[in-house]
Amino acid sequence: MTTSTRSPENSDPRSLIRYACVAVALTVVLMWALFLVRGTLLVIYVSALFAVGLSPLVRMIERRHILLGKRRLPRAGAILVIYAAVIGGLVGLGFAVVPPMARQSQEFWKNAPEYLDQAQRQLVMWGLLTQDTSLKELLSRMPAGSANMVGTVLGTVWGFVGGIFGLVTILLLTFYFLVESQSINAAFVRLFPRRRRARVSRISALVTVKVSAWLGGQALLGLIIGVISAIGLALMGVPYFFVLAVIAGIGEMIPMVGPLLAAIPAVLVALTVSPGLALGVALFFWGTQLLENNILVPKVMGDTVGLSAVMVIAALAIGTQLLGFAGALLAVPTAAILQVLFNELYLGQRELGGKDPE
Repeated sequence: MTTSTRSPENSDPRSLIRYACVAVALTVVLMWALFLVRGTLLVIYVSALFAVGLSPLVRMIERRHILLGKRRLPRAGAILVIYAAVIGGLVGLGFAVVPPMARQSQEFWKNAPEYLDQAQRQLVMWGLLTQDTSLKELLSRMPAGSANMVGTVLGTVWGFVGGIFGLVTILLLTFYFLVESQSINAAFVRLFPRRRRARVSRISALVTVKVSAWLGGQALLGLIIGVISAIGLALMGVPYFFVLAVIAGIGEMIPMVGPLLAAIPAVLVALTVSPGLALGVALFFWGTQLLENNILVPKVMGDTVGLSAVMVIAALAIGTQLLGFAGALLAVPTAAILQVLFNELYLGQRELGGKDPE
């Protein structure tokens, strides 16, 4: 006859219920705390992704000797070189975009009454507006809730300030992540048993390659769409084509809805010239979108990140559903990271029959 080795405390159903209740309560509190700080966690995750993606470039610059001497550029100096190049590029883009944008905006507002008259005549021809109804009067009646105008302006300003603050936070976090990347990676690897550290280091290197490729792919897609839009709009004779092409290139950085949002101002501007030109611009952006979805994105992301078109579309849909624009932006690198983990941890174990490869 064997005696049970269980203690009365472990076999007491009331103790098990208490432990289960405490575990559930702690889980709920933890999930609620994570939900409350989701914005901060998202900023940290974005900063970590940028740091991981930029780390190969930082190492390449870091290995360069200062003025062909024997000393190497410090890591912080290499990061500042990248920041200076990015800021310089943005400043140069601003000098290239802002003057023509200001000039063309002044011309647009100067000709706005004429554009409204043309639009009104066209709407009357289509039967969407009566002859005795003024489009200017309709537009003047639209802001009926003018009492909320101050709140709307303050909300817009506050959102802009919050966006600037978030951008500065991401830049600072990315800088410190890059400066301390070696110590952070070493501390992360030491969390695992010694026999698995080499494998963890290999997986980390693969993740770095994937995220870096994603950053390069996004920049390349934006450049390609911007150049195509500039050439196409210029050949069609669309006013303000340079500004519209810049908007199209930036809109490419916003997955799924970015190209659509970038096409709207181009179509509206073309409509001020003629309905036929507006239709042509709409067809042009539709063709560009087809080219992007069926050729550019699968080719660029497939060759760089290594994700199939199905995985990219599914990741974008899930990310957009969960986090909106932020989720759509982070969907592809997150899917690439999950792909690396799945291939290395699950498929690798199956190929070895469940044994540790180390």
